[in-house]
Amino acid sequence: MSYVIAVSGKGGTGKTTLAALIIRTLLDSGRKPVLAVDADPNACLGLALNNETSETIGQLREDVLEDPGQIPAGMGKAEYLDYRLRECTVEGSGFDLITMGRSEGPRCYCYINSLLRHFLDRLDEKYRYVVIDNEAGMEHLSRRTTRDVDLLLVVSDATVMGLRSAARIHTLADSLDVNIRRWGLVINRHDGELSAPQQAEIQRAGLDVWGQVPQDEAVLAHALAGASVLDLPADSPAVVAVRGVLQRIWQPAMA
Repeated sequence: MSYVIAVSGKGGTGKTTLAALIIRTLLDSGRKPVLAVDADPNACLGLALNNETSETIGQLREDVLEDPGQIPAGMGKAEYLDYRLRECTVEGSGFDLITMGRSEGPRCYCYINSLLRHFLDRLDEKYRYVVIDNEAGMEHLSRRTTRDVDLLLVVSDATVMGLRSAARIHTLADSLDVNIRRWGLVINRHDGELSAPQQAEIQRAGLDVWGQVPQDEAVLAHALAGASVLDLPADSPAVVAVRGVLQRIWQPAMA
């Protein structure tokens, strides 16, 4: 069974960068193969990993519903979806990437979604770790693949507004039909003591702070250049901080 790590946070908090840095840490520590799942409709995880895909699960779903005649004669819909799903998976060095794409429109997707969930669950079993870069709304967790998440990291900046948004994400995720075994808060672009108002918001959210990731000029420079976080130096402050976050929460079950 794969160990599933989901990352969520409101837009602009750096959740995609954190998800990519987690994948970087897993690869650096030999914990592979890893399946990277970009579940944000504004797909950016592939860019952060320098491994973008041209086809998404959303596009696949639309293609099959709009033109069922494209399925070759003698091939069932389930078999065809399995074949196309493999085409949606982009291979990297020690990891593969699959992109969920945009949410569905008004038509009925129940049967297609059921087949895709079945195939994605099987795909998960091939990987030691699955890292999901989730949209803030969290809906993909309930409809995309497995019902189990081993670790949910909610990302926030250090502002009171950001921390309140993290609390709302926590509440929303808790209402989904998903078994989330462990929760934690990562405060991004901040390093130092938290003020009393910040601590009050964190306590209200009911989330443990598992670490802080400081502002890192190397991350900004890579983003401006469109470069991968996989190419960041090993002593980059963000790389070191994320490595420390995972070391604090890794358990023997994750070894």
